[in-house]
Amino acid sequence: MSTEKKPKVLVARKTFPDIVERLRPHFEVETNDSEDGWPQAELIRRLQGKAGVYIAGGEKIDQILLDACPALKVISTMAVGYNNIDVPACTARGVLVTNAPDVLTETTADFGFALMMAAARRIAESEHFLRRGEWKQWSVTMFAGSDVHGATLGILGMGRIGQAIAKRGALGFGMQVIYHNRSRLPAEQEAPLNARWVEKEELLRQADHLVLVLPYSPAVHHIIGARELALMKPTATLTNIARGGIVDDAALAQALAAGTIAAAGLDVYEGEPALNPALLTVPNIVLTPHIASASIPTRRAMSGLAVDNLIAALTGGKPPTPLNPEVLGRS
Repeated sequence: MSTEKKPKVLVARKTFPDIVERLRPHFEVETNDSEDGWPQAELIRRLQGKAGVYIAGGEKIDQILLDACPALKVISTMAVGYNNIDVPACTARGVLVTNAPDVLTETTADFGFALMMAAARRIAESEHFLRRGEWKQWSVTMFAGSDVHGATLGILGMGRIGQAIAKRGALGFGMQVIYHNRSRLPAEQEAPLNARWVEKEELLRQADHLVLVLPYSPAVHHIIGARELALMKPTATLTNIARGGIVDDAALAQALAAGTIAAAGLDVYEGEPALNPALLTVPNIVLTPHIASASIPTRRAMSGLAVDNLIAALTGGKPPTPLNPEVLGRS
């Protein structure tokens, strides 16, 4: 019987116990059994001697952590976004990074469309009104919002999730779809979505409902600020299911208070879980706590893919979704 020691891995955020169990035949596993993430100093302490780590998306993986954790070979995030990870620094050190794309596309698109509709039809405002006991009579204009069917859907970022939202709008609601992306989709992809590429300013001016689904990078920080909001229709809505920092939240709160745009739906925020307190003072906004992918089947699929990546990367297999595959095979 082999006496070779198993590699050590860390599961840095509480997840589904049965999925964690899949790691144990291959590794010595340390887990975080709390819903709370660890501060970076504690994460570094627990990563000593660990070859791999499973993270949930909020943990910061930077040069400081990499310098302090020389044994680390694989970082596997269950999220699709990875702006919390310094991928070039990982690549320079030969540390593989994997994420979990595809498995959350449809669920996130469902949620984004629901959030957009809630903002357009003033669902959160009207529910709060009802719960406060203020509903005394019906009126013609009471919480009258804007239509979604037949409206112009603007999408900033036309990746997998953007295309899934476009499909819902075009096929389910008869919407005209315009989008802006760094690169235009091939015509054969645009046609079934009733989609048309436009410049960003035209997107802002024409959209009745603008949905943000572009990945975060420093280049798109505050890509939607006061200037951009002023270009939008006063009847328009804005929905952000992408990442915090893409929207200037302070400018958005001011625009909502001033009636520059009609309403907004946010699932992500700058500095989350903290959020700009001004967002809580405006009634014409729907706020959710970063839950666009939060269905049980999808969260299990995300967790399972992260585990698959970790197992494959540390046992000589081929990880399904590497972000820097060029490090594979390095000695």
